[in-house]
Amino acid sequence: MKGYFESGSYESPVKGKRNLFDRIIHCNRLYFTLKYAVIVFRTRRQAIKGVYDTKAWADSSFFIFRFIEKAGGKFSISGMENIGKDPGPVVFIANHMSTLETMILPGLIAPHREVTFVVKDSLVSHPLFGHVMRSRDPIVVGRTDPRKDLEEVMTKGPELLAKGTSIVIFPQSTRSLVFNPEEFNSLGVKLAKKAGVRVIPVALKTDFWGQGKLIKELGPLDSKKIIHFRFGEPFPVTGSGKSENQRIIDFIRSSLAEWENKRQ
Repeated sequence: MKGYFESGSYESPVKGKRNLFDRIIHCNRLYFTLKYAVIVFRTRRQAIKGVYDTKAWADSSFFIFRFIEKAGGKFSISGMENIGKDPGPVVFIANHMSTLETMILPGLIAPHREVTFVVKDSLVSHPLFGHVMRSRDPIVVGRTDPRKDLEEVMTKGPELLAKGTSIVIFPQSTRSLVFNPEEFNSLGVKLAKKAGVRVIPVALKTDFWGQGKLIKELGPLDSKKIIHFRFGEPFPVTGSGKSENQRIIDFIRSSLAEWENKRQ
């Protein structure tokens, strides 16, 4: 499947001056919500019919990407050449900030390799997103019993990787605007070590899309905040994996600090 981006990096184009009507429509939260709802219901129907495959997943992700830009979002993406650098499956290990990354990562990764996510059980049972997420054969965890989650990831994860499906995992227990290394567990590194595959660290800053008060997935948008994604070089896990997990933490922490400094 061909990717949507030709180079290893991408910067949202700087748009020319828009007229008043265009600014009101495209930067309006209602516009964003309605466009998002159209895609959610369309993909839900496809998943129920059993026709929501990897290409459809990548396509819907890319559509969301484009209307986020139309709603005022600006993307800065680097390291995309690392996504397909390793010929075998890999474990993508990322920080978790908002709903945005779960919507955008499929469009960045799936055109290059089969991929799925480690997700919370509440997502696969969600009335809107459940059918879509289940169609992607994810690893489902509860986030309440670490031992049970470890068992599930370490059982199903190697099976998926052996079939050639890469896995995205967010080691933080929940979405957070602040990156706390103490909450960043080594589950992804342990999985990669057991399966004998490499890891790709992913740093992201997606606070452009906030959490909603009634519906988390429909929060406010802040066009002043640039959306950042950065994919690191793939590397193997050796020894206990402690140094590799620290390497991922350092990659994320330094990226976030760099992006924050650019805002000042």
